[in-house]
Amino acid sequence: MSNYRRSLVPGGTYFFTVTLADRRSTLLTDSIDQLRQAYTLAVERSPFKTTAICVLPDHLHAIWTLPEGNADYSHRWSLIKSQFSMAIPATNRSESKARKREKGIWQRRFWEHQIRDEADLNRHIDYIHHNPVKHGLVARVKAWPYSSFHRYVRAGLLPEDWAGIGELNGKFGE
Repeated sequence: MSNYRRSLVPGGTYFFTVTLADRRSTLLTDSIDQLRQAYTLAVERSPFKTTAICVLPDHLHAIWTLPEGNADYSHRWSLIKSQFSMAIPATNRSESKARKREKGIWQRRFWEHQIRDEADLNRHIDYIHHNPVKHGLVARVKAWPYSSFHRYVRAGLLPEDWAGIGELNGKFGE
């Protein structure tokens, strides 16, 4: 078993990439209502602030700030993944996944990056909002419905025609 080192800073801000096991799947957008319900339940049970989020067909990116004194983002992702999985009908799965009571919907791990400063935060927010364009799902950021970009526009933080700055470079967990 691999020994993963996670950055655990109580009250920290983190960028996440969480991915389905089948990267060809469109389950997250096809079942967006179930994902929203699972996400809402996780926030109610173990509060955190979502700074930015974008849900794509096979993966999602999010930036969270955890409450002071708490660094357990793994528990929160576990809540989201399990609640979402319970809402989705079972499909064929491996013996290993069946033994562990997993439906095989999600990759077992997720990628996290602790946000270091304001510039790092802004780069990751831009990356999240630009991701549907990067993946060829839409030509303009505003056309993707499953993104906090629209909240940023309503708050006057970004113009509606914002489209990023071409290719966004960096290591973002994909």
